[in-house]
Amino acid sequence: MRSLTRQVLLDTRYTLVGFPATVLAFAISLVGLAAGLGGVVVWIGLPMLAGTMLAARGFADAERAWLSDVLRRPPVRPRYRPAPPGAGRVRRMLNPLMSGQYWLDLLHAIVNFPLALLSFVLTAVFWAVPTGGLTYPLYGIVTSRIPGNVELPELLGLGDGYLVNVVFYVAVGLLFLLILPFMVRGSALLRAGLGRALLTGVAELQERIDDLAEGRAAAVSAEANALRKLERDIHDGPQQRLVSLAMDLSRAQRQLAKDPEAAQDTLKSAITATRETLDELRALSRGIAPPILSDRGLAPALAALAGRCTVPVELDVRVTGRYDAAVENALYFVVAESLTNVAKHSQATVCTVRLVHTDDRLVLTIGDDGVGGAHVAKGHGLAGLADRLRAVDGELAVSSPEGGPTVIVAEVPCA
Repeated sequence: MRSLTRQVLLDTRYTLVGFPATVLAFAISLVGLAAGLGGVVVWIGLPMLAGTMLAARGFADAERAWLSDVLRRPPVRPRYRPAPPGAGRVRRMLNPLMSGQYWLDLLHAIVNFPLALLSFVLTAVFWAVPTGGLTYPLYGIVTSRIPGNVELPELLGLGDGYLVNVVFYVAVGLLFLLILPFMVRGSALLRAGLGRALLTGVAELQERIDDLAEGRAAAVSAEANALRKLERDIHDGPQQRLVSLAMDLSRAQRQLAKDPEAAQDTLKSAITATRETLDELRALSRGIAPPILSDRGLAPALAALAGRCTVPVELDVRVTGRYDAAVENALYFVVAESLTNVAKHSQATVCTVRLVHTDDRLVLTIGDDGVGGAHVAKGHGLAGLADRLRAVDGELAVSSPEGGPTVIVAEVPCA
């Protein structure tokens, strides 16, 4: 109830208190536009038009502040193109004429007036009627005794007298009071919709474009880091083992003729090194999307990861069917990296992995009862996972206080 009352008051402030500013913006913009476009001398008309646009921007900034409360959204401020570096005085003065958002601000100041007027009238009426009706028992004592005064109930044939008037006006007041929140909200949204389209629509689109660009850059960075890590791991591990294996085999070949027993020992050592190399290659291959993921999907792939983890994993996968390959790969790597961290650092005794399809999102939750301390700071494995998820419009949230437990939640949109 308190939230509803607060929203009604915010919407009322927007439509009633903000209306004088709308009238002033309409008058200044219309007069300034007419004077600027109709200026006989270009050096007078263009500066007047630029000044009008600056004034329209000021009114637009005020409107955006109102919109934040009405639309229940964080304030959005568009980008205004600045004058080029080193521009002269005239170029800087006329810079508003070169920016599309200034023209949108000016357009809003003009076309917003009729909608603001309608919103103002509706809000004023739906506040005035219940206020007048519910307070009639106070002032009606005077009006009902004025000679020759005819009340509305009498005109409607409902009877005469103070009591009849009280019942009628209070009933009308209560009816309008019940409708008031909906009408005030609708009036505010009627006006706010235009403001959002003209004053913040371009900015929201630009933010979306920037997010996509950042996500693409994050994906490229994550892939490059993964490739560098894989290359480093191969160089430091299997490659060195293979070099040592080749040397052992060459030594065994030379020993066969002179010392067969020593050659047997060397071959045994080479076989052991071969097995260790294969184990290390299998471990490294977990950082690459396995065939089971591309062939059978997320559920079997996650089951394979859980089976290889050295910490017991409780797996709860409630999805069926296939999803976009990029989405499946991103979630697979989140689980793979998380389980690796659990096995290496968490000191956990049990880990849980849960994947569900909620509305239009896949929600992955990974938890353990370990010592905590995981975070997404740059340079850590989870930071790379956050970049992978951003590439598919996903989000990563980590809760891991010192002492545990750790909970990692990844959300990815899906069709």
